[in-house]
Amino acid sequence: MSTELDLNPILAAGWATPADFTPAEYARAEAFYASMRVHDARLLELRERAAGLIREWTGREPRDVGSLGTRLNLETSDLDLGIGFPVADRENLKQVLADRTTFLGERRTSFSTTRLVFSFTLEGVEVDLSALTDEDFLVACRMLDQIAEAMTEEERICHLWVKHLLREQGRLTDYAKWKLVTYARFCPEFNWVPIPEKAGI
Repeated sequence: MSTELDLNPILAAGWATPADFTPAEYARAEAFYASMRVHDARLLELRERAAGLIREWTGREPRDVGSLGTRLNLETSDLDLGIGFPVADRENLKQVLADRTTFLGERRTSFSTTRLVFSFTLEGVEVDLSALTDEDFLVACRMLDQIAEAMTEEERICHLWVKHLLREQGRLTDYAKWKLVTYARFCPEFNWVPIPEKAGI
């Protein structure tokens, strides 16, 4: 993919804005962003179905904590949903989900808390479910509300173009880190470490 963008200073800064782009580069980014929105209708429908299953299985109301919810998804992006769940009941949750999902393990969320991560597939799309502590889930919801309110469409366009270029160039470690800069910007106390086996998706 042809680009005039020097990705290294952007990665070092941890953010991208139209000021980093030439007019021609921004036009390419804008067109690409529009092309990704074509996938939203199907993904949103699948997300609603996945949320219904999670609601049925866990009794908890899930929230989109991934790239679709922030409108930063690529055409190959999976779905990431989160719920709040009592830590004391986590073993019961594992049993409830054992025959319905694959347990991917326990991941650190903050300096003092962890989340459980499960995965299942719906019409060929992978759905990851994170069971956070109730307190962390509330923080995550506030963070997502803030992203929705404060992150401009221009910033989304720039962010997604950088994400796309990193993947196209095979810079998968940088790609995995870049996927998390939005969360880090709006919720630095969370440690949104990518699941290792999925870092290149």
